[in-house]
Amino acid sequence: MNQILFVTKRNGHQEPINLDKIHRVINWAAKGLEKISVSQVELRSHIQFYNGIKTSDIQETIIKAAADLISQEEPDYQYLAARLTVFHLRKKAYGQFEPPKLYNHVLHLVKIGKYDKNLVNDYNHKEFEEMDTFIDHWRDMNFSYAAIKQLEGKYLVQNRVTGKIYESAQFLYILIAACLFAKYPEHIRMKYIKNFYNAISTFKISLATPIMAGVRTPTRQFSSCVLIECDDNLDSINATSSAIVKYVAQRAGIGINAGRIRAVGSPIRNGEAFHTGCIPFYKHFQTAVKSCSQGGVRGGAATLFYPIWHLEIENLLVLKNNRGIDSNRIRHLDYGVQINKLMYQRLITGKYITLFSPSDVPDLYENFFSDQNKFEYLYHKYEQNHNIRHRKIKSIELFSLMMQERASTGRIYIQNADHCNSHSPFNSALAPIRQSNLCLEITLPTKPLNNINDINGEIALCTLSALNLGNINNLQDLSELADLIIRALDALLDYQKYPIHAAQHSAINRRSLGIGVINYAYYLAKNKVRYSDGSANTLTHRTFEAIQYHLLKASNNLAKEKGACIWFKDTTYSQGILPIDTYKKDLDDIINEPLHYDWEHLRKSIKQYGLRNSTVSALMPSETSSQIANATNGIEPPRGYLSIKASKNGILRQVIPDFKQLASNYELLWQIPNNQGYLKLVGIMQKFIDQSISTNLNYDPNRFPGSKVPIKQLIADLLYAYKLGIKTLYYHNTRDGSSETQETLQYNQLHISCASDACII
Repeated sequence: MNQILFVTKRNGHQEPINLDKIHRVINWAAKGLEKISVSQVELRSHIQFYNGIKTSDIQETIIKAAADLISQEEPDYQYLAARLTVFHLRKKAYGQFEPPKLYNHVLHLVKIGKYDKNLVNDYNHKEFEEMDTFIDHWRDMNFSYAAIKQLEGKYLVQNRVTGKIYESAQFLYILIAACLFAKYPEHIRMKYIKNFYNAISTFKISLATPIMAGVRTPTRQFSSCVLIECDDNLDSINATSSAIVKYVAQRAGIGINAGRIRAVGSPIRNGEAFHTGCIPFYKHFQTAVKSCSQGGVRGGAATLFYPIWHLEIENLLVLKNNRGIDSNRIRHLDYGVQINKLMYQRLITGKYITLFSPSDVPDLYENFFSDQNKFEYLYHKYEQNHNIRHRKIKSIELFSLMMQERASTGRIYIQNADHCNSHSPFNSALAPIRQSNLCLEITLPTKPLNNINDINGEIALCTLSALNLGNINNLQDLSELADLIIRALDALLDYQKYPIHAAQHSAINRRSLGIGVINYAYYLAKNKVRYSDGSANTLTHRTFEAIQYHLLKASNNLAKEKGACIWFKDTTYSQGILPIDTYKKDLDDIINEPLHYDWEHLRKSIKQYGLRNSTVSALMPSETSSQIANATNGIEPPRGYLSIKASKNGILRQVIPDFKQLASNYELLWQIPNNQGYLKLVGIMQKFIDQSISTNLNYDPNRFPGSKVPIKQLIADLLYAYKLGIKTLYYHNTRDGSSETQETLQYNQLHISCASDACII
């Protein structure tokens, strides 16, 4: 005789488990899905039930049973598990499946301090009723399981201590739209709210984490990237540390430029003492970065930048290395090494690189970014002055050490300082680019702070979002989407608050945006082209030309309405110079595709009316936001048809878009034979993108003799990326399973042919 199991209800009352009710819920969630076995989910669930089990535990058991069945052969279980999760979340948020009316919902959450009180000041009851008609709550059923778990963990408004959830996804989307267009004239703002809501809730536009988590709440800081530059004095170092804490606490990823800090042994106070060097201050910055957890949304993180010719370079390159002791390692920061053409030329010709402390060589550091000809002149001049402290190192030894550390940690990044300034929307004489950010795609001007209230310093902020290439059927669709995304992000700059004057000053006067893409791999698969063989070159050229054209046109149209950004004169755009004028012409040897838009007319309009935004584009990594849209990550090829990612919400399985129809069209990461095809595509994108691109390099040791990736190959790829005009290199990924990824360095056997294709720079 079967034992009757009892369930404990939310009010503590117990009653027999109603298996028919469970069956109806799973059947409801399975409606319209293929290859779903309701009985299998029930069987997996029932064996885990126990007497006195709570209602919420039953729901979570069923969800896990469905999620465990997700596979590339049966991908629809990811939607079954997601729908069951939506059912569960709504019950937790509202006590029922049906969401409340928007107006009542907003009033309640404003009252308890979870929503921005300005929502009820900016809109009346009738307008909320109209917004309610825009909402399609059934769109919640389009999320995959990984997406809804990411929403639950990172984005939905909640009490992170108790786990109480207060909203469901469609309220999140409609209220983001309402907040961003609140200051638009009443006769047009409802149109923009509806159109923007539709674009973000159907995944045509993907929003960055700070926007998804923060807009509609009392927290008003939504810039994804914050660039902070440090000067070579204690006041600036302390101001930098304070700025880091303020922005890490508000969900931002940090870029720190610490390249000015003088080397160890430098005199202080006319020789009264000597300097302790960079490392103690880098440790100080690490402590600041790790002091806040960003409200449980994501952990604090930063990338710190320095030039390759810094006197301490050999010690700085190994800071992330697991060998060594705590006193000479700083492992919880990432690092960006800044290089230019002269350094690459020294490598190619086998010459020495001379290392200096920036404090000993006046104007060298400034001109490293602003004037390459003057930098080269000063560098030669200081090399010949033997009264200046310096040290020489073989270029091949230095580059090999850098690439070895990049390969072993995966997190020593590269910034080509000259490309960031020569192919830039900013006039390097007025506003040089001296750093990037955590993810190596933001290239904006900065100035050091001398104190936290410094009115002359400049902290650069960039506000990010992305276009979902997989949901775009025609490039002409980009026109409306570009208008929506430019308007929304530009409005966000005025909507958000700024904890530091130097950040507000820059954000409001430059109004820099970084709009990228997600789902590029799916886009290639849909169009039956591949990363590795050149077949995607033309499609990529046409697509990114269209993206940049429509973004610039949208910003130009907004400038006609609201005026150009105040510091527009700092941009090369103000001179009528566009990215299509300054790209690395080596790309023309790869693709000779003509331009398809009326750039000359746009150029004239930009010179006449300006741009509302100093920058409009940047291609960022988008791990979480891509998951939300069930899209492939940014511009990256997928590692497999089924991704399995561990998170604080458990194991998340997600199948690539349209697997059943397009599986054979996808080119997976480790099927790609080398980096050249991918780098060519990035170079083509960079021709149009006005900021930078998070560019990853990938290595499978099994493709090389002895299953070891030669340093020579790493340097060849580095040079090839430079040749194509690529500004920044992000992760170095090595395929798992190899016992050792790098060969033992033998400098005397390492040779780079100057006649090779990669070395012509």
